[in-house]
Amino acid sequence: MGVSLYTSRMVLNTLGVEDFGIYNIVGGVIVMFSFLNTSMSGATSRFLTFELGRGDYEKLKKTFSAALTIHFIIAGIILVLGETIGLWWLENKLVVAPDRMPAARWVYQLSILSSMITITQVPYNATIIAHERMSVYAYVEILNSFLKLGIVYLLVIGNFDKLILYAVLTLCVTVIITTIYKIYCTRNFSESHYKFAWEKEIIKPMISFSGWNLFGSSASVLKNQGVNILLNIFFGPIVNAANAIAYQVNSAVSNFSNGFTTALTPQIVKSYATKDIARMKKLIFRGGRYIFFLLMILMIPIFLETDIILRLWLKNVPQYTAELTKLVLILTLTDSFMYTTGGAIQATGKNKYFQSTIATITLFVLPLSYICLKIDANPLAPLMVSIILSVIALFSRLFFLRKYIGIAIKEYFKYVLLVVSIVLLLSIFPPFVLHRLMATGFLRLIVVVVASLLSSMFFIYFIGLTNEEKNKVIVYVRNIKNKFF
Repeated sequence: MGVSLYTSRMVLNTLGVEDFGIYNIVGGVIVMFSFLNTSMSGATSRFLTFELGRGDYEKLKKTFSAALTIHFIIAGIILVLGETIGLWWLENKLVVAPDRMPAARWVYQLSILSSMITITQVPYNATIIAHERMSVYAYVEILNSFLKLGIVYLLVIGNFDKLILYAVLTLCVTVIITTIYKIYCTRNFSESHYKFAWEKEIIKPMISFSGWNLFGSSASVLKNQGVNILLNIFFGPIVNAANAIAYQVNSAVSNFSNGFTTALTPQIVKSYATKDIARMKKLIFRGGRYIFFLLMILMIPIFLETDIILRLWLKNVPQYTAELTKLVLILTLTDSFMYTTGGAIQATGKNKYFQSTIATITLFVLPLSYICLKIDANPLAPLMVSIILSVIALFSRLFFLRKYIGIAIKEYFKYVLLVVSIVLLLSIFPPFVLHRLMATGFLRLIVVVVASLLSSMFFIYFIGLTNEEKNKVIVYVRNIKNKFF
């Protein structure tokens, strides 16, 4: 997280606000086409984990090979879409200064190649997570962070167009990380040895599952990149840069909980595969609370002290960055429940009505955002719309959770939503009072951070945890004490 925040600052300062905005909007065009991969990656992860949970290793091998074959096809589709529709969009619709268009074309082509490489990595990544080799996943992602730190160094000393150089170096990091994942998997998991397979009994359920995933993931990608394009059309690349910074802050904070989310999902799927619904239910409730708490611990001080944090972090803070950052943090908290609820529903394989409902809600962000921007050109409007629809999507997921798994909405509300709401309100009160009483400055930042951490940990322990969980914490603390004293 620290490396991510530092590299974001250095990249912004080295590229400049305009080039930084260009990189994010041009690369975003390719991300928009990646909805095919996003849908299939969810199917790959679910089916690999499900077969591993059942212990059917022969079918596991066939599933991996079938998934990789499909991902090769998806990479080819992305190439075709990128060199036709995407290229036309770049040349005719995006707002880019004429003198930066040659660099934007380089970034675009390198983004296509990087996307294709990433797509073929998905089955290997899913295999590592399905086997719950979290240490390997952690080491590679730490290496990924430090390679990005190397990018910053080369970007600063490089005597070449900075925007093009950044795109080239980012591609190199993608190649290195992909190669490491593939080598590890082929050496440690027998199912990851690719053998061309097109067996209908394997392919058909994966395609059917991913077909509805496709609707959901395409809606999510269209929403994110569509909003980015709307901001570009209405305000130009400067606001794109502010939006990108806001999401980078969010990404750095979200990484704090991503490891937990990554470890939790396979266990939910395996519990369903073995028909252990009681354990699955416990994982859903605990996961919903824990993910929220992990995000809340960091988000409270960032939300209260956004302005000074951005000034300390960045030399040049684009207009609207602070406001966008606060709204993105709120959106992330409301979205945090989707990892356990959505993951549990997907574990059942019943995707049709769930994905179509959530996708429809998600897609409403674009027309509503466009209407708001036309009425009042306020770049904050799309995020406000997203937050409202995110809350509606949450209750839609709870409806399907009740329908497919039998978890009552009032039960989830009692053991998750009510608990985290009380903890959030109590935790934010002490640092908020200090924030209001003290003068703006570095001292207030330190005091607010410390107060946020202490109040969050206090109320999480006494209100956010069950008695069973408190006992586990006590045992863990005692073990640490005995170890060192």
